[in-house]
Amino acid sequence: MPKIKPIWIIIGIVVLIVLWAWSGYNGLVSKDEAVVSQWANVETVYQRRLDLIPNIVNTVKGSAAQDEKIFTTLAEARSKYAGASSINEKAAAAGEVESAVARLLVIVENYPDLKSQESFQALIAELEGTENRISVERRRYNEEVQVYNVLIRKVPRNILANLFGFGRHELFEAAQGAEDAPVVDFEE
Repeated sequence: MPKIKPIWIIIGIVVLIVLWAWSGYNGLVSKDEAVVSQWANVETVYQRRLDLIPNIVNTVKGSAAQDEKIFTTLAEARSKYAGASSINEKAAAAGEVESAVARLLVIVENYPDLKSQESFQALIAELEGTENRISVERRRYNEEVQVYNVLIRKVPRNILANLFGFGRHELFEAAQGAEDAPVVDFEE
């Protein structure tokens, strides 16, 4: 029986290591891109919300002209979101938008004629649907981040992750104070 030369054993081991690294790297790239893609989905529904807000504001303005402060707050929150560059900045700005929208909806409660308008009801239904989509997409984003973060921490992929510079992604977290209901004071 012919004896296997040590060089072939070494070549075989090197080939296996290269195939493992190649497969591992591609897996990390795929998971990293899944996180990026899912964040894009979150931003898409955020944009949908931002696009709905001017229509709601214009509808409410006709009935609630004296409540100009909330309209200014909404415009500022939308601008902050547009100017945010990182996921954390966008999440914080989205929290401000949510808070301002919540205050707007509390104001609307004082205008029964407005609530009965078909156009307003349709816009609010769109906003409610968008808020649900935002919640779903945030949850999916956090799931993708969790899978990715676990993957880059487990042995042996953590070696590849460190070698090729794959870092952790941040989970989406609610903005500070998001658990508190908005307070609307008509005395201001």
